[in-house]
Amino acid sequence: MLEKTNIQKSCIIEQHRIVVDDKLIWSSEPEVSFSNFSKEAFHHLDIDYPKFYKMDALSKLAFLAAEYILQGEDTGELALVLTSKSGSLDTDLKHQQSIRDSEYFYPRPATFVYTLPNICAGEICIRHGLQTENAFFIAEEFPEKTIFAYADYLLQSNKAKRVLCGWVEYFQEKYRAFLYIF
Repeated sequence: MLEKTNIQKSCIIEQHRIVVDDKLIWSSEPEVSFSNFSKEAFHHLDIDYPKFYKMDALSKLAFLAAEYILQGEDTGELALVLTSKSGSLDTDLKHQQSIRDSEYFYPRPATFVYTLPNICAGEICIRHGLQTENAFFIAEEFPEKTIFAYADYLLQSNKAKRVLCGWVEYFQEKYRAFLYIF
């Protein structure tokens, strides 16, 4: 069974801060909205990926955490396992509002795409060319034992050489991401 000592690298994004391996990499002012925080954090990465601006908040959060943790990493045979409490609920509510407004009724296809929480995993897989296992689970809190057991299974069964896993939670401007590479 995997243990925390098997963690090769970690990234935590919360409270307008990005921390990689216990080192503060980037931060912004606390009063900045997540939208502005994520744009500034993306610019700090100095990468060219225009699709980022079309993503919903959950996908931006997951994408940023993955970018910061995977910088300089070989992503070959890397599996991805994510969890969240709210999933895509924030985007679901925005999509529902666009449908409910009879005066300006126009469900946006660009928003609808993000009404599935596993889309954020897909964004990471596309960006990094991941072609191994990936999963997205919903739980009240981070199911550490389940995730460690699943990651251990992926490694023991040779479905992956390493596993990027963790928690990505975004709902109404409250957010937290923590990802680990096992």
